[in-house]
Amino acid sequence: MHAAGLVLHPQRDSAAAVEAVLGWAANRGVEILGIKDEIQRLRCAATPVTAEELGRRADLVVSLGGDGTMLRAMRLADGERASVLGVNLGKLGFLAEVDVPDLPAALSAIDAHDFTVEPRLAVDAVFHDQEVTAFNDIAVVRIPGEGSARVAVRVAGQPFVSYASDAVIVATPTGSTAYSFSAGGPITSPSVEALLVTPAAPHSAYSRGVVLSVHDHVELDLLPSSGRLAVEVDGMVAGYVEAGDRVSLRGRPAAARVVRLGMTTFYQRARRKLRLTDSAELG
Repeated sequence: MHAAGLVLHPQRDSAAAVEAVLGWAANRGVEILGIKDEIQRLRCAATPVTAEELGRRADLVVSLGGDGTMLRAMRLADGERASVLGVNLGKLGFLAEVDVPDLPAALSAIDAHDFTVEPRLAVDAVFHDQEVTAFNDIAVVRIPGEGSARVAVRVAGQPFVSYASDAVIVATPTGSTAYSFSAGGPITSPSVEALLVTPAAPHSAYSRGVVLSVHDHVELDLLPSSGRLAVEVDGMVAGYVEAGDRVSLRGRPAAARVVRLGMTTFYQRARRKLRLTDSAELG
């Protein structure tokens, strides 16, 4: 390994984790790269680079923060050779693999090649000639005061279902535990290659979500009665669409790779993070 990149949460205290990574790197001759604006805050010894250069040069990307930081790190590593190690700072991160006290052991395991790599699906979307990529979800969302989301879903070029709702969410399995889950969508293992379409607060005749093949081309057509909608990409507004517009989406398998050390399974993390209980046992 020649270089590792750091992606830092903008507010949480990451000094201890950064020192652990720098100490590991110094003993192995590994160059540590950091996004210039982020590492200036810590005054650490990482080499300042642009976000694009970090993704291109790093053999390993270490995300220090929560799930939002991890998603940003995955976007930087999208299509590059680096795998992403998630280190949780503070709250229980769903995507993170280790907490800060376990970071030295995790880096030693990576040295010893004692880890696996979990490919993660991305969803790409095009609207108004703008291209965006998400690892959790892309959603068309109602803007207060501008009417509901009235959206026809086309699959493989054919009309399928229509929704009147507050939002229509197209999620990856990674994102199945995020916005889609809060809207009633299913929990889906990241090893499943599929796209989940889930309406939020639906008030149409058909109100259930659907699970589609990752190979299906999905189109969201805004019906004439739809209000203007925000297009959210992993929770961030990327633009706006209105009646008559179309958002075209495709899944892209193995867009990023996440380091797994075998400490917990997806199902253990889901049970803890989502506070799942065995309701049948409670009776």
